[in-house]
Amino acid sequence: MKLRDKVIIVTGSTSGIGRAIAERAVAEGARVLIHGIDRPAGENVVARLGANAALHLDDLVDPASGTRIVAAAMTAFGKVDAIVNNAALVARSTLATTTAEFFDRMMAINVRAPLLLIQAAFSELKRNEGCVLNIGSINALSGEATLLDYSISKGALQTLSRNLANAHAREKVRVNHFNVGWVLTEREQALQVGDGQPVDWAQRLPVSIAPAGRLLTPEEIAAASVYWLSDESRPVNGVVLEIEQFSIHGRNPVKV
Repeated sequence: MKLRDKVIIVTGSTSGIGRAIAERAVAEGARVLIHGIDRPAGENVVARLGANAALHLDDLVDPASGTRIVAAAMTAFGKVDAIVNNAALVARSTLATTTAEFFDRMMAINVRAPLLLIQAAFSELKRNEGCVLNIGSINALSGEATLLDYSISKGALQTLSRNLANAHAREKVRVNHFNVGWVLTEREQALQVGDGQPVDWAQRLPVSIAPAGRLLTPEEIAAASVYWLSDESRPVNGVVLEIEQFSIHGRNPVKV
C-alpha cells in the first residue's frame, strides 16, 4: 500500500477522474476527503469507501471554501498530507461568446480555488512534508478554439504548479502537475451524446485522435497519480506530465 496512513483532499471527487483518484487512494491505504457539490453522488462514494472517506460539500467559487475544506479534513482525519486539485469548470467559449462574468467564474474555480486551498493547507503540508497534485489539461499548451477561457485557466494552473514548486521546494512541499488528454468520463459521454453524437461515439474515433483505439479512462489517470502522491516520488518537484496517447509537441497525426 503506497499511500498508507496519508490523508488526501481530492476536490471534485464525486465523479469522473476525481472519484477514480479517491477510490485508488483508499485502495492504497489513504484516508480521503471527498469534495464536490452533489450530495447524493458524494454520499454514494463515501458509502462505498467506508470509514476511510469523509464528505464535504462546498462551492469553489466562494473564496472561503478552501479554509472550510481543510477544516473538514482536519476534523475528519486530524491532518493533511496531500491535495489533489481536480475540480474544474469545463465549459465552451470563444472570443465571440466569452464575457467578463464567464471568464471570472472560470478562473475562480479552475485557478483561484486551487491556489487558496493550497494556501489554507500550507502549514499542514509543510509540517508533514506533503505534496500537491494539480490536474490540468493538454489545453494548457494552447487549447481548442471553442475552449478559450478553459484553456487560459489551465495554462494559468500549470504556471501556478511550477511557481509554487520552485518557491517552496526548500520547505519540502512538492507540487506536481498532470496535463491530461481526452478522458472518457461520464460527463464527457453525456456531453458528446447531448451534442448529437451516437452513444458509441467513443468506439468510432479515428486513430489520429485515439491511436490505441479508445480514450483514456479515469482509472488510468488515478493509477498514474499514486506515484506522485506517494513518498516514492520524493524529492521530484515541479514536474508537468502530459498524459495522452501521443506527444503534443511536434505532433504529426497518423492518417487513416
